[in-house]
Amino acid sequence: METIKSLLKISGIPVVVASLCCLAPVIIVLFGLGSVSLAASLADTLYGDYKWVFRAVGLVLLALALIWYLRREKGICTIDEAVKRRNEIINITVLVLAVGVMGYFVFLYVVVEYIGMWLGIWR
Repeated sequence: METIKSLLKISGIPVVVASLCCLAPVIIVLFGLGSVSLAASLADTLYGDYKWVFRAVGLVLLALALIWYLRREKGICTIDEAVKRRNEIINITVLVLAVGVMGYFVFLYVVVEYIGMWLGIWR
């Protein structure tokens, strides 16, 4: 149970940041800062032209969160310690990457997609 909480804690913010290309227009409509047509246009621009930028930033944040977790929570600060616990580091890295990718797809293509349909941004 502790491992699941740690994985979600590590990958939560990077998943949201990577999804901001489609989450930002939803937030604009929910807070009343713009119309649905503005949000649809913004979503087309951000997702169409800049989705790889958001994904790259999310991946960098995921890597930084993983490094922070390994150094602060697991106490792996030196190269010698990393060599001794190599298998643990590889296992955690693979799990974090898998949870991050799955979380991105579920959050962006299920949660944000249905909220956008409900608000009338996407048809």
